[in-house]
Amino acid sequence: MNNSIERILELTSWHDDWAGIRVAVLGLGVTGFSVADTLCELGCDVTVIFGVADPTRQQLLEVIGAHAIELESIDDQLGALVELDPDLVIVSPGYRPDHPLTEWAESNGCVVWGDVQLAWRLRDKTTRVADWITVTGTNGKTTTTQLTAHMLVAGGLRAAPVGNIGVPVLDAIRDPEGFDVLVVELSSFQLARLGEISPFSSLCLNFADDHLDWHGSREAYWAAKAHIYKNTQVACVYNRADEATEKMVVEAEVVEGARAISFGLDTPGMSGFGIVDGILCDRAFLDDRKNTALEISTVEELAQRGLAAPHLLQNILAAAALARSRGVEPAAISEALQHFELDAHRAQLIAHLDGVSWIDDSKATNAHAASASLRAHNRVVWIVGGLLKGVDIDSLVEQSASRLAGAVVIGLERAAILDALQRHAPDIPAIEVVPGETESIMETAVRIAGSVASPGDTVLLSPAAASMDQFNDYADRGEQFIAAVKKLLGGEADGNSASER
Repeated sequence: MNNSIERILELTSWHDDWAGIRVAVLGLGVTGFSVADTLCELGCDVTVIFGVADPTRQQLLEVIGAHAIELESIDDQLGALVELDPDLVIVSPGYRPDHPLTEWAESNGCVVWGDVQLAWRLRDKTTRVADWITVTGTNGKTTTTQLTAHMLVAGGLRAAPVGNIGVPVLDAIRDPEGFDVLVVELSSFQLARLGEISPFSSLCLNFADDHLDWHGSREAYWAAKAHIYKNTQVACVYNRADEATEKMVVEAEVVEGARAISFGLDTPGMSGFGIVDGILCDRAFLDDRKNTALEISTVEELAQRGLAAPHLLQNILAAAALARSRGVEPAAISEALQHFELDAHRAQLIAHLDGVSWIDDSKATNAHAASASLRAHNRVVWIVGGLLKGVDIDSLVEQSASRLAGAVVIGLERAAILDALQRHAPDIPAIEVVPGETESIMETAVRIAGSVASPGDTVLLSPAAASMDQFNDYADRGEQFIAAVKKLLGGEADGNSASER
């Protein structure tokens, strides 16, 4: 091991000497910029290598003292990395393990980390060093991360939702006030480069095929998700209705004394959270858990807040388990649920007119999420499609066929969806929106859906696919849907109706 690698591996604190280390940061998204900003503050010699990036972030690189190398070609980027010959490479989450730049770095003696691994080493900038509660899952992790942070704050702790949810962990650990708890949402991309973190408590909500094109196989995707439980100190929270998450906990190497805590919509056993006679219960964090349970909330109360869909109840139970593991009382959790608001584009009711409901669930970027959304409605005109990310959509169409009144297929990967609809729902209208044949993809899709829908139907944008083929992101896709619905209905959609997720 050469001296520079030895030195870097020994850096485990903000207060260590990071000055002069030659660092390459791969990517200039929100995460990449937070890495560059942090390492410049520590006195490293930072160069960011990227293709396309936000112009404002590019300008700010000069302000913070980082070097910028903007090159479109991966071959050119690789040449720049080789010439730079860095000691340390920090990889943004979108870079696959087999990316040429990361492969070169790992095979040529560089230390290669992700942003979360770096943040763990630097988490002691303030004397108030936060516990980390980590959250992942194929579907629902953002809502559960937000719920958990909301419950912790209601319990009197200074807490924040960070990570894949949008606020980089490195920005949070540099907050001058510090935090008691950070609730860290982790994507499978981040989990693939997690390093040696040791979370206070951890959670995998569920597991279903997603991002197989990135990970290469279902087994590799599962292994990445399973990293969430490694070195957990207090509670490994898992979904007892999902054998894949239970297997992750069984096989995890954890800190001695860490407990396995289950959640589910059925009656909980000891060390579990669940529902009994419409009451959400905790049978894990109390002395007499053999004979008694603590009440968290009721399904009836949550229904009044639009929070009683089955997948949402699972999210709430999982978040409650995490909050209880950190000592938040049930009364504080119940109070938090009375004031929790869901983000836009998550099963958001946009309008109800002439017996037809219009719902924006653009956040459903995979089949697992879309399945939960489809199950919440009896008859659906489904707006579906985008980038399928290597996932077979056939089983989703098959299990949802009985609910479909029609389908409008958008996106560049339409053929697989249309074929599945022909096989499993041949009697419903399935209309394809072809790029180039219409000025506005979403306006056309909404207009067609409106012509198919009958009173009692729900027009549901739940694409089961990523958005970047035709939209900036899922939020842009959702906003275009809302605008198109308002245009079609002549302003009757106010966008302020109660959310269902």
